[in-house]
Amino acid sequence: MSMISTIHITRVDTRTLPSALADDWNRLAGDVPCRRWEWLEPWWRHYATSNDELFVLLVRDSLGELLGVAPWYLSRSLRHGRVVRFLGSGDVCSDYLTIFARPEARSLVVDEIVDYLTGEAAGEWDMIELAGIAADDEATLALIERLAERDYVVHQQPGESCWRLELPPDWESYVKTLSKTRRERTRQIVRDSFQTGRAVSRQVLDRDDLPRYFDLLVELHQKRRRSMGEAGCFGDAIFTAYHREVMERFFALGRLRLQYVLLDNRPVAIEYDLTGGNTIYFYQSGIEPDVLDQRPGWMGTIGSLRSAIEQGYRTFDFMRGDEAYKSSWKAQPRPTIETRIVARRPAAQLRHTAWLAERQVRRWAKARWRRDRS
Repeated sequence: MSMISTIHITRVDTRTLPSALADDWNRLAGDVPCRRWEWLEPWWRHYATSNDELFVLLVRDSLGELLGVAPWYLSRSLRHGRVVRFLGSGDVCSDYLTIFARPEARSLVVDEIVDYLTGEAAGEWDMIELAGIAADDEATLALIERLAERDYVVHQQPGESCWRLELPPDWESYVKTLSKTRRERTRQIVRDSFQTGRAVSRQVLDRDDLPRYFDLLVELHQKRRRSMGEAGCFGDAIFTAYHREVMERFFALGRLRLQYVLLDNRPVAIEYDLTGGNTIYFYQSGIEPDVLDQRPGWMGTIGSLRSAIEQGYRTFDFMRGDEAYKSSWKAQPRPTIETRIVARRPAAQLRHTAWLAERQVRRWAKARWRRDRS
């Protein structure tokens, strides 16, 4: 820490993110996919509207070395005012977002950002809304604590958990951790489908195959969601175009894991994962609803977890969402938080009060709907 002398902060408020930042950005962001340049830079290009502007804060030392980044943007609307959010927010559902910094400089970086938000930039934002944050994220928690110490209103609530599975060194050791019913069903599927050769799990390894299997992911995901009466996330053209580009970028990095299962030579399941360090991050999947009696979802998960163990990964992260199947595969919850920080101006305070009232009405209506249905 003593080697870091003076530091200063600058703000990227241009319309595009400067590509010269990419390498330093990734060095600080580390292995978590949703923090990386290849995830956040295309998100900005695909999702930014005319009401949005970059609010990326860069903290450097006196030699110009990048010590920390707040990867934010600012959105303007009459209803909500000027709101600062993480790049990657919204429908893309980016997890483990944070202010990233060199560990030994984290406290200095957060202090500099807080000083900027409450000083030079104090009149430029009405709310800071942060979601997708791990409940134990040191940098973001420090930011929230220091703003609260300066008497800014902070509203915090739990978000949906991320779910993480620690992988043992071999498949059989993992299967033994499952409940009796799931263990028996898993062994039956392996025996009757995979060991007989009816089912085969494969991974896309050739760049030329990527467009075809991306289309397969979209097809199976949408087909399954429509069978459930849902729209499906790939029904959104922006979402689809964004992920087509992200897959290309992460494939080039060797960090894409697009795995599928053939049953009797027919694709019945596909899974879209990203990797970082010794962890696989599950993002999205699709299954063939016409063969639900063959349990294609089980086949996809079994194929994915078996190959993860065989490839030496130590952790499988199912990411955000409290779906019951995650705990059934013995993943453990990792709490997340959602935080709203309110500027001191009366207009911002009034907007926050209205937001709280609207939120309470929604809760009341939801509770009444549940009572009426019971």
